[in-house]
Amino acid sequence: MGRLATLLLAALALQAHAQVIPFESGGLRYQALTKNGLTIMVAPFPSHVRDFTVLQVAVQNGSKSSFTIRPEDFLYLQENGTEVSAVPARTVVDSLIDHASKSDVIKLITTYEQGIYGNKQYKATNGYEQRRQSALAELTSTRIKAAAAASAIAFVLTKLPPGASTDGAVFYSMGGKPFTGGKLQVRVGASTFEFPVLSSY
Repeated sequence: MGRLATLLLAALALQAHAQVIPFESGGLRYQALTKNGLTIMVAPFPSHVRDFTVLQVAVQNGSKSSFTIRPEDFLYLQENGTEVSAVPARTVVDSLIDHASKSDVIKLITTYEQGIYGNKQYKATNGYEQRRQSALAELTSTRIKAAAAASAIAFVLTKLPPGASTDGAVFYSMGGKPFTGGKLQVRVGASTFEFPVLSSY
């Protein structure tokens, strides 16, 4: 067998057995998985925001193709078989406008920024920092600030070209209960990424 064929078989074997890599950064416990050149990193927030359980997500496209990624692609499969879909960003923003407190704003921004700025595995090209500067201008109302923070932080539908990256928070309406057991399943194009769920706390 030629050297090129051996390398190709080794690459295919590695691709078939892509493994989840855990690491800690910025006080969050991440899991990373790469398939077809696309790397997805996920980490549960250590605390809930209002009734939302929150997952921090960072995505890097190291392939030669573009990928479209949506928050609803992140499905939490509980151990009892229940599927929990991500809440649309608009719903989160509306909820925070109606109910948010100052502590909600601080918790949301502080936790997110500690995680994303402390993550040395991720280099942002089009994520939170760009959205934050336009969303958090001169605002006075606490609830409006919370909504603006959620708007800047929330993961939104993104078409990710080669070499680009994005990040955001995915919100689940779980009554503030943490992720426990089960797994997270993410479908992007023809690939399915699966992560064992770590406890949020």
